[in-house]
Amino acid sequence: MELFDKVLYIYNYIRPVLDISIMAFLLYEAYKFMSKSNSIQIIKALIIVLFAYIIAVVLDLKTLRWLLNTLAPGLVIAFAVIFQPEIRKLFLKIGQSRWFAFGARSKHTYVDSVLMAAEILSKQRRGMLAVFTRHTKLDDIMQPGTKLNADLSSSLLVTIFGMDTPLHDGACVIQGGKLIAAGCFLPLSEVYDIKKTFGTRHRAALGLSEVSDAVVLVVSEETGAISLAYDSKLNYDLSISEITKILENLLEITPDQYNLEDTIDESKPIG
Repeated sequence: MELFDKVLYIYNYIRPVLDISIMAFLLYEAYKFMSKSNSIQIIKALIIVLFAYIIAVVLDLKTLRWLLNTLAPGLVIAFAVIFQPEIRKLFLKIGQSRWFAFGARSKHTYVDSVLMAAEILSKQRRGMLAVFTRHTKLDDIMQPGTKLNADLSSSLLVTIFGMDTPLHDGACVIQGGKLIAAGCFLPLSEVYDIKKTFGTRHRAALGLSEVSDAVVLVVSEETGAISLAYDSKLNYDLSISEITKILENLLEITPDQYNLEDTIDESKPIG
């Protein structure tokens, strides 16, 4: 019992610190999350209303306090409605957590095909969007697209994006070494401070990374830059080696799992 009492005493001593630390961390993460969209303006408005209520209580302004008390239930409902997209994204991020994931690491030997196609399209100044699925299901993204379920190869990707086919404007979805669908349209990012030079492809890649744990590879049609979007961030103009390292980490690929069997003779014209 004496040991238990000591543990309980220590816990009661550190509990306030732990409580405040966790609360501060959650508030900081929430602020970072909200600051990426126009929601921060609504947060500021709510802070002003809260400040007005505090003044009404301190100075005993009965009319103002009555008005704010009357409006409070409506404000709570309005808060839930206004922030519905952000709340959905937050729960999606929580659901994507891999803390409780079990099982062996899956093998991915198809990434080199995508990178090879990306390099060729980059030199040709042809745009490309390739979505690597992870844990979040993307059925709603693939539904309007064209179902392929084809074996993945760089030749197939270059054919889709290197020519003005009906599928070249959308994104292709890659899962388990298969090209599941093509011509898929992704949700555009709600971030308001994104660079104006970024086109629709980059906004779409960032948009999907904001609502899922997918990794999106983008080839710029204007500059040929190859970028990756994941975890609500866009990493612009990366080298192939940098992209390889990131994908090895995010898709659980080890260097010895690469298979460079799929090659394209770049000296030959495509089409």
